[in-house]
Amino acid sequence: MTRTQLTTLDEVQLLDTTLRDGEQMPGVSLTPTEKVDIARELDAAGMHLIEAGSACTSEGEREAIRRVADEGLDATVTSFARGVKRDVDHALDCGVDGINLVVPASDKHVETKVGSTRDDVVDRTVELVEYAKDHDLWVEVLGEDGSRADLDYLERLLGAGLDAGADRICYCDTVGAADPERTAEVVSRLADRGPTSLHTHDDLGFGVANVHAGLKAGADTVHGTVMGVGERAGNVALEEVAIALDRSYDIDTVELERLYRLCRTVSEATGVALPPNKAVCGANAFAHESGIHTDGTLKDGTMYEPYPPETVGRERRLVLGKHAGRAGVKAALAEHDVAVDDDELSEVVSRVKELGDRGKRVTDADLLAITEDVQGRERDRHVELVDLSATSGGNLPTASVRLRVGDDERVASGTGDGPVDAGLEAVRAALAGDGSEQGAGSGVDFELDSYHVDAITGGTDAVVTVEVDLSRGDRSVSVSSTDADITRASVVAMVDGLDRLLSAAAKDGSAPDAASLADD
Repeated sequence: MTRTQLTTLDEVQLLDTTLRDGEQMPGVSLTPTEKVDIARELDAAGMHLIEAGSACTSEGEREAIRRVADEGLDATVTSFARGVKRDVDHALDCGVDGINLVVPASDKHVETKVGSTRDDVVDRTVELVEYAKDHDLWVEVLGEDGSRADLDYLERLLGAGLDAGADRICYCDTVGAADPERTAEVVSRLADRGPTSLHTHDDLGFGVANVHAGLKAGADTVHGTVMGVGERAGNVALEEVAIALDRSYDIDTVELERLYRLCRTVSEATGVALPPNKAVCGANAFAHESGIHTDGTLKDGTMYEPYPPETVGRERRLVLGKHAGRAGVKAALAEHDVAVDDDELSEVVSRVKELGDRGKRVTDADLLAITEDVQGRERDRHVELVDLSATSGGNLPTASVRLRVGDDERVASGTGDGPVDAGLEAVRAALAGDGSEQGAGSGVDFELDSYHVDAITGGTDAVVTVEVDLSRGDRSVSVSSTDADITRASVVAMVDGLDRLLSAAAKDGSAPDAASLADD
């Protein structure tokens, strides 16, 4: 649905600063390996520029930047640099392609932060740009706090950078204080001087709006982070910029189908959970519970979705609860190859709503159990947890499990980053059939797609509910388990989910019988 023309550009370039500005989010610290993993995903998605970090921070940070720079990425790899020569030297030592030279623009930053004057900042900026260009670096000059700077001075400062040889300049709404009108006013002046980028934050909720205003005013490149991670309310979320430009204005940026995978990678590395109501990457972005919405979506995917979930590497999800209708429940059962007649469907819907009325999320396992009871069917379990023990003392959390797999009992152990992770590895090892964590890589392949914990009582004896989404091939299942022990709740949920997946696979002949799981 293309509206008014936003820009004359066919493509807008994106600069990702997840590895620098995103890492400044309180509580986030990325290892060199994590930075490389994220950089690879960014490059695979077609990110144009990657700010790998701030070389002035520490030797450890410089090592991480070196590793990213040595990856041979198609993207231009840069380092953040303050307005001092040693920062440029540190960047050169890291082998990056260029620098994002950040100089103070507002009087608050010029006078109070660095104790300088406008003229001295301009002179220093010119010297540093010339020095960096003499060393064959790509240079972008950013006027820090530019949205609150005197506009005439900001234009003079950044114009001097361009005249000294900088490749581009950047409008920085450093504290997210600007509105779209102010952004358009400033960027229109800067874009007349040369190639202009946008660096916006979301403190007023204007992050994406300011990007659109800036592009309309003549900018051609957008800074941002994956998921919008960053200081305070965060940076503008690049996945939101990319999908909005594509769908509303037919403007190319990056490979959209890799956006969800990219968000998952950043979430896992940073420990920042994907908010359920977040555009593109949130769990609810393509989830439907309401009977009216589900029925309409099943008839026509565009009924209640602005674009197909496959566009960003997602799948549509039907959620069951008190708002569920017959069409949604029937479709959810069909995904598990379960057929019901009209009377059985009515009873299943009634029980699903009853669970929902009690405030409970109805998982796939709940739905299947309800249906089995309504149809009077007994279910033969393929996998069942018999016993679990876990220890987290010392340096290496360990867990042991005893599983009943068909007619056999299997005992295995595993280690991990914590007792829950160790429990999962022990389950993998038991299904592999060799009784040790070394076998975890073989056996039954499955993915833990999501893991969520809710404390449903308070105090030190809190009871928790663990919800997991597991997938195997093209099948997925959601399961929950409640216990006072988070490790037990987690392992029980995982085993129950695997049992459901293997039971479904056995029906259609796509999995071996339980006795031969070790040969899978």
